[in-house]
Amino acid sequence: MTPVLQVEGLVKRYGARPVLRGIDLAVDEHQVVALIGASGSGKSTLLRCVNLLDGIDDGRILLDGVDISDPRADSRRRRNRPGGTVAAQKSMAIVFQAFNLFPHMTALQNVALAPRVVHGLPAAEADEQASELLARVGLADLADAHPDRLSGGQQQRVAIARALAVRPRLLLLDEITSALDPELVGEVLAIVRELARGGATILMATHEMGFAKQVADRVCFLDDGVLLESGPPEQVLGDPVQERTRQVLARVIAAGRLS
Repeated sequence: MTPVLQVEGLVKRYGARPVLRGIDLAVDEHQVVALIGASGSGKSTLLRCVNLLDGIDDGRILLDGVDISDPRADSRRRRNRPGGTVAAQKSMAIVFQAFNLFPHMTALQNVALAPRVVHGLPAAEADEQASELLARVGLADLADAHPDRLSGGQQQRVAIARALAVRPRLLLLDEITSALDPELVGEVLAIVRELARGGATILMATHEMGFAKQVADRVCFLDDGVLLESGPPEQVLGDPVQERTRQVLARVIAAGRLS
């Protein structure tokens, strides 16, 4: 079976500084893959490259077997499924640490925007879909609230609903709890846990090792732009092969994030 995502020999540099050094990675359908590693290891850069927000210097990125990193294809077409009308759904969506909601729009308007403007969904249908998604993330009663009236956890849940609104083939999550107060982390992770149980295909960067252990099918440890170790959560997090993995996890355990 063809993986939803296949990354082959991915190299990314910022000037002369290598950030990703030949990453090979696959994500199968309905699989959750967690990227872990110290800050600066390349996790966020990898997600940005996969989503075509950053260009790459070498290698390939394949979505359902199609090379979306081919520079001969224009960016918008590479990031959308073939087909017409709403069938041309964006195949990937990314949620960042920052919520990036439009402050002048309500929660419902934020979620409905892309389906209506980008994909041409009628306004009434886009609003109905947005209402359903907000209910799914537990915010049905806050559909008319603007971001400044929402907590950080609520804003991040709106951001997740907005990503789901484009019906992504692959959902990318970039440290989505890092900007949240500790008491708000759980409500956001609960949504991701529910998405995973529902069969979503997810590639996520996280410092929440305990959560990765519970939810991920596979954990990939990045260090200085190299995918140093990959395997089931119980192996990578419980009995890592590489000494560098052991060192990083020891610091995580000391910080209480591997419960």
